[in-house]
Amino acid sequence: MKGWWERRTLRDRLAILVTGAVTVAVLTVAVIAFTAVFGIQHRQLQAQLTTDAQAIAAQPDQWRAGAGQLPAVDKGPGPPGGHGPPWHRPRDFGTRWQIVGADGVAVSDSTSLPITTSVRQVLGGRRASAREMVLIDGERYQMLTIPAQGGGVVQVAISQDPAGGILVQLAVLLAVGSAVVIAGAALLGRRIARTGLTPVSNLAEAVEDVAVTMDLTGSVPVHGVDEIARLGRSVNTMLGAIDASRRAQRTLVEDAGHELRTPLTSIRTNVELLLAVERHPELAHRLPPDERAKLLADLESQVAELATLTTELVELSREETAREEPEPVDFADVVAAAVDRVRTRAPGLTFATDLTSVPVHGRPGELERMVVNVLDNAAKWSPAGGTVEARLTADGTLTVTDRGPGIDEADRPHVFDRFYRATAARGLPGSGLGLAIVAQTAAQHGGTVAATPNSPHGTVLTIRLPVSG
Repeated sequence: MKGWWERRTLRDRLAILVTGAVTVAVLTVAVIAFTAVFGIQHRQLQAQLTTDAQAIAAQPDQWRAGAGQLPAVDKGPGPPGGHGPPWHRPRDFGTRWQIVGADGVAVSDSTSLPITTSVRQVLGGRRASAREMVLIDGERYQMLTIPAQGGGVVQVAISQDPAGGILVQLAVLLAVGSAVVIAGAALLGRRIARTGLTPVSNLAEAVEDVAVTMDLTGSVPVHGVDEIARLGRSVNTMLGAIDASRRAQRTLVEDAGHELRTPLTSIRTNVELLLAVERHPELAHRLPPDERAKLLADLESQVAELATLTTELVELSREETAREEPEPVDFADVVAAAVDRVRTRAPGLTFATDLTSVPVHGRPGELERMVVNVLDNAAKWSPAGGTVEARLTADGTLTVTDRGPGIDEADRPHVFDRFYRATAARGLPGSGLGLAIVAQTAAQHGGTVAATPNSPHGTVLTIRLPVSG
């Protein structure tokens, strides 16, 4: 059943659910209606039996004389002149009745009713009354037996067949009506499903068209403010995000290709020159030992630059699944470890630190890489013998200050862009990715980064991270 349901389309499921809901409601109402009518009819029949039996039992002699006509209730004096009976009109009472004497013999001249064991028990005083179903002339009767005044008992019976016929007619009417309503609900449910899911079908077609054409610049038509319109707007937002991500990827690949081309070209040129000398020893005099050493040093520098660039590209493009798990960490320990690493790479500089313990929730390796990049940048721009200051306050703010030439105001808004290099930095080694990694890591940890000038000269890079509770 589950497999069959899962193979149905959403339209079929909706139609089935609507039909099922209407079917349950209609059948519930039909059962309640039939039960209510049956109960009302049963109570009316029992009340009529009791009333008739009590009326006959109260005045059995009058009923023998009236042959089945009940005396009317006395509502005052008779007709003018004082003549006339104490009742103003007779009425028929009960379908069948009879009075049975104390000796067990019917003494009334009405229709004979069977004297059953239950009747004899009431007659003998062993039961106060008896209700039972009897069969007379092929018809089912509900019979009530009660003691009569002056001795004997009174039997009153009402046929069940008319009531049963009414219930059968009601059941047939309810069944036919329910079938018609359920059939109408099935047709209406299918129409509602088709109409209600039209926007979904249109949305699916638009998304499928995007999947085929790979055109993410278009948008799905959205109409109204209902849930379908909300879904359409969400799809458009997703398409925009995918398009932006794809354009960012393309830009990253293009920029990376451009940045990789420079060191690769230099490496290729130097390697070709060295291979030419190796293949043709007679040309060795054209590459003196000092030039050869310089060439090898340049080659080593280019390889190191290429390795750094590759590492930074991997860092920028790293997926969440490949990253370390966040954990509680003391940011002061991370900054201290980063300072120790950079201090060995820049022995000619002084690194002054003022660190306050700050608990943060993050990835220690990435945070250290971020601080190392900031310190490397400060070390690169600091003059020989200069000082780089790192200060961490209790609110999670890290400031790294150098006393270099500073960043031009025109370049300041772009220093955290990928591959951006200021005019003054184009002659220095670097990939233009270090500060981009800093900005990305800070954002991934819920923080911010900013670059401001230092007075009288230099730059202050400020990183703010949220402090964990």
